[in-house]
Amino acid sequence: MADHFDSKQAAPRHRLFRLSSWREAKFLAEALRMETVGGALLLLGAILALVWANTPWNDTYDQLRRFVPWPDSKDLHLDLDLAHWAGDGLLAIFFFVVGLELKREFVAGELRNPRQAALPIVAAIGGMAVPALIFVLFNLGDSAALQGWAAPTATDIAFALAVLAVIGSHLPLGLRAFLLTLAVVDDLFAITIIAIFYTDDFNLLLLLGSLLPITAFALLVQRGKTWWWALVPLAVTAWTLMHASGVHATIAGVLLGFTVPVLPRKGAEHGMAEKFEHLWRPISAGIAVPVFAFFAAGVSLRGTDLGVIATDPIVLGIVAGLVLGKVIGILGSSYLMARFTRAELDDELTWTDLLGVSLLAGIGFTVSLLIGELAYGTGTERDSAAKVAVVAGSVIAAALAAAVLSRRNKVYRRLHERASADSDGDGCPDIYREPRRQDP
Repeated sequence: MADHFDSKQAAPRHRLFRLSSWREAKFLAEALRMETVGGALLLLGAILALVWANTPWNDTYDQLRRFVPWPDSKDLHLDLDLAHWAGDGLLAIFFFVVGLELKREFVAGELRNPRQAALPIVAAIGGMAVPALIFVLFNLGDSAALQGWAAPTATDIAFALAVLAVIGSHLPLGLRAFLLTLAVVDDLFAITIIAIFYTDDFNLLLLLGSLLPITAFALLVQRGKTWWWALVPLAVTAWTLMHASGVHATIAGVLLGFTVPVLPRKGAEHGMAEKFEHLWRPISAGIAVPVFAFFAAGVSLRGTDLGVIATDPIVLGIVAGLVLGKVIGILGSSYLMARFTRAELDDELTWTDLLGVSLLAGIGFTVSLLIGELAYGTGTERDSAAKVAVVAGSVIAAALAAAVLSRRNKVYRRLHERASADSDGDGCPDIYREPRRQDP
């Protein structure tokens, strides 16, 4: 009886933000390296747009955004200007990669374990619900403004991971994994919000028609076929029909990503999802997202009363939602999970670390800009206010996160310098090693 009691007392408690495997840690490190470049290009595109839009030549920027490459494609709803092609077309590649990431997380990543998945899911829900509530409180009584309630709910995975990779060289991998998983879950909910709340002129027949090429795409990839001459036309057809149905066309990218198998086939070293991600992530991070940022972030403030903008309820709601709402939602829900379950923070982490990551999640940018355009219409006065707010809120959140995490990074760097070198010299941290078999 005493032995039984002692074993129960000694049972390990579930640790929050602890990676389950060395393989997962390696994947995270590779993702961070790739997102650093993508985040830098995204920032460069946004800065270029802001500078150009606020010069005496801002008319040329507007003309470029409004240029319609194929004006005779009205029957297929493809008579879009370049700004819409960037948001509806190129961004579908970004969401395809997001779909691959989501599939991987649910099949082979941290989300495959319900116990591991509970925290980032709860944190993501809290990190979306609280910013939305804050926005609603600022805009009560204005039904038109309330259409943008989802703008402060999103987290830009590329931008956030890029900032973390630059300032967090010595932060624990478990903390980085939490941000990655949180952002992936956040993307899933953001996609759902776009599909449900920002769909206009819905056509069920065209939507069902879009499922046919998606099904054909799925059959090919499930059988291990990488016939690009067939897969690319099927993907384009699915995108075209989805766009014409009234559902935002980026949803087609997500659904196509979900169809790709994650686990390697017998005798193969890598799964097809990994191969697709290796091919399309550079296109997404290096072309699709920066080009979208260039066409979406160019807001002209020339001749604008900054005092009026600073007191606009839309601006206040989005900025407060990104900077304060994300922290309250993510940090608060994580604390409640730890308070009312057997979960506790991993030994190498502190709540200050989690505060920094919660601030980092306030970088909305890509998806937030997209939701603002869907809510208010591209180029409208409210859309411009939303863009100003998203950029300002993301910059403030990034600056505050950098201040907190850079300080924590110095602490972990000193601890790392004091730590002894790995005894086996294989580069694998002790926390991921299998226990050594004890001699009898």
